[in-house]
Amino acid sequence: MSSTNSRRHFLRNATLAAGAIATGGQVQAEHLQWLPRKDRARPGPNDRINLGLIGAGGMGTEDTKTALQIPGVQLVAACDLYQGRLDDARERWGKDLFLTKDHRALLARPDIDAVIVATPDHWHKQISIDALAAGKAVYCEKPMVHSIDEGPAVIAAAKSSGKTLQVGSQGMSSLGNEKARELYRKGAIGQLVYAEGYWARNSPTGAWQYPIPADASEKTVDWQRFVSNTTKRPFDATRFFRWRNYRDYGTGVAGDLFVHLFSSSHFILDSLGPEKVMATGGLRYWKDGREVPDVLMGMFDYGEQPGHPAFNLSLRVNFVDGTSDSTYLRLVGSEGAMDVNWDDVYLRQNLSADPMDAFAQGKAASEMVSADKRKVMLPRDTQRWSAEGGYKGAHYDHFQHFFDGVREGKAVIEDATFGYRAAAPALLCNDSYFDGKVMRWDPKAMKVV
Repeated sequence: MSSTNSRRHFLRNATLAAGAIATGGQVQAEHLQWLPRKDRARPGPNDRINLGLIGAGGMGTEDTKTALQIPGVQLVAACDLYQGRLDDARERWGKDLFLTKDHRALLARPDIDAVIVATPDHWHKQISIDALAAGKAVYCEKPMVHSIDEGPAVIAAAKSSGKTLQVGSQGMSSLGNEKARELYRKGAIGQLVYAEGYWARNSPTGAWQYPIPADASEKTVDWQRFVSNTTKRPFDATRFFRWRNYRDYGTGVAGDLFVHLFSSSHFILDSLGPEKVMATGGLRYWKDGREVPDVLMGMFDYGEQPGHPAFNLSLRVNFVDGTSDSTYLRLVGSEGAMDVNWDDVYLRQNLSADPMDAFAQGKAASEMVSADKRKVMLPRDTQRWSAEGGYKGAHYDHFQHFFDGVREGKAVIEDATFGYRAAAPALLCNDSYFDGKVMRWDPKAMKVV
């Protein structure tokens, strides 16, 4: 569709509301395919869902607090390798909570319907597969896997189990993403040519210098279990509590933050992902022994796909940013641009004529002879959609989608296949940075080229 036609199509068919309204649009069918589901018992729409938490740190606690806002959800068990977090969980959620340091003991409980996997990244794959094999639905924090080769096994386990697996990039379920998807499909920015995303932080906690408890020791931390699937090392409280800084356990800024931007852009554009990945950056400020950069820039080439033309994407993360705590995803087209946040969308459209419209250019040239040309009314160049007051947020909506899947067998918004396609370019970004080379990816086959 030409840029002129797409704009006419947009203006003719889109009456743009002032408030953000969820569209209820579906992700491309390929993103949500499941093998035929097995006949199995599911909690009914009005039944209680018993939830288990695996990984009771900061994100796991926030996930659980949000999940428990969904009617009919109850936490019955928690697992963590640090005793202090188990004690906090009991104090927060009740003395009857089942507590363990072994996720297999939690999964063995027949009364648990679903689990949150909010462990360090290097345990996502194994615990998710174990949970699916035990007949539990899984809400797995992003990125879904720790390394590029782990994705197919999780996808296979989810399909063969017939259980719901949703990846926890909560912005996927935001009103902002849904409105941006609606506007993009209606041609609001014309032909997409470029996109960019940015995530900035400037604080010790934002840069993963998490507090280390005074009682941290091998008596309170099951260190041997923590490192049992990776490099064996002597106990190191910094590595355990600030795990995002180390490659054995985390996936750096790309796996923590780029993956959100990939998830959102792939949802809005119905994209399967990039074909070419390049990265550069460095450790510029937080020189505290970490193994990953605090400034990272990625460049990604997307080929033509059913949902979009070929375009380029650039992503940046800066943990030393003086502006601090700013983030956005921007989609730039031939007729305008959209800035997409989870609660807001800003649409800026061109006021000039189509640059390829020869008639308009000729008319403008003829009118230049008159200095007294009367001014005209111009359309508003920027429109903003904001979430309605009382909106519970993307995190709440993401869990609502997850529990709808658990109760009713509905396809979720970020299943294992979608989650892998969002994680893969982030992980390849790390490979490009550390290996100093361009990475090639087949987004349809989901294989490194």
